[in-house]
Amino acid sequence: MTYEDRPSDDKPDHPSGHIKEDRHFVTALARGLEVLHAFKSGEERLGNQDLAERCQLPKSTVTRLTYTLTKLGYLHQVPASGRYRLGLMALTLGGTTLSRLDVKEVSNPLLQQLANDTDTMVALAIRDNLSMFYIENCRSEHSIVTLRMGIGTHMPLGTTAAGRGYLAAAPQGARRALEARLQAIDPAGWPKAEQGIRQAMADLAEFGCVCSFGDWRPDVNAIAVPIRLSAGLPLMVVNAGAAAGLISAEVFMNEVRPKLLAAAHRIEAQYQAQAQAAEHGAAAPRRRGSATRSRS
Repeated sequence: MTYEDRPSDDKPDHPSGHIKEDRHFVTALARGLEVLHAFKSGEERLGNQDLAERCQLPKSTVTRLTYTLTKLGYLHQVPASGRYRLGLMALTLGGTTLSRLDVKEVSNPLLQQLANDTDTMVALAIRDNLSMFYIENCRSEHSIVTLRMGIGTHMPLGTTAAGRGYLAAAPQGARRALEARLQAIDPAGWPKAEQGIRQAMADLAEFGCVCSFGDWRPDVNAIAVPIRLSAGLPLMVVNAGAAAGLISAEVFMNEVRPKLLAAAHRIEAQYQAQAQAAEHGAAAPRRRGSATRSRS
C-alpha cells in the first residue's frame, strides 16, 4: 500500500489534495518509510521483489532504498538468502512496534532469569549516536528495590557500564571517532571519561566484562559484557545494574559476573542456532521450487 492508496483519513493534510503537488513532501523519505512499514514483524524476511510488490514501487527503486537502509542499520541483509529483515536501529523509531524482533525473543527469557538469579536490573543495549539504547530490559521478580530504567532508555556512552562495554569492544577506528566526539562535547569531563574507558578495555581483557561502580551515578553499580550475534548485526551489550547500597562492587565481580558471562554466551549460541534454523527453513522451499521447474 502506497501513501496515495491509504484511506484519506490516514493522509496528511495538503492544500492541493495530492502529495505529489506538495513541494515540501520528500518522496524519497516517504518511500524509505514505506519499505520499513512493509515488514509485518521483526523476524519476517523479504527480498527486493517482495518489497517492490508490497510497496508498489519499481524494483530498481526498492534496491536503492534497501541498500541505504541497510547501510544505516534500519535493515539487515541475511547473507545466506540475500533477503532483508528489520535491523536493530529500527527499534529506535519505536520499540513497541517491534516486540517480536528475533534477538529480543531469544534474549528475553535468559535476561529475565539472570535478573532473578542476581537481583539486578538487566538490559540489552545497542549504540544510538552517543548513547546506549535499551532494546530489552528485565527486573528481578524477587527484589522490591530495583533500578527503574526501561526499554527505550538512553544511557551515556562514556560513563556507564553499557557504554564502556561498547567502546571497549568496538573496532579501534570506530572507538577513536566516538572518543573524539565525546571529548568535543565535554572537554572538561573528558580526562576522567577517558580514564574509565581505558580501564574498561583492560577489564574486558582480564575479566571478560567492564565496570561502572559509582562513575555514572554514585548510587549505581553496574557491569556489562559486549556480545556479537552475527557479522551483519551491530555490536550489542548486556548490562546488569543495581543500587550501590544493595549490591557492592565485590559482589558484582565475584557473584554476578560469572552469571552475566554465562547468560551472554547462551544468548549468542541460541541466536546463532535460531538464525541457522531459519535460513535452512527458508532455503528448503526454494530448493523444492527449483527442482519442480527443472522437471517441468
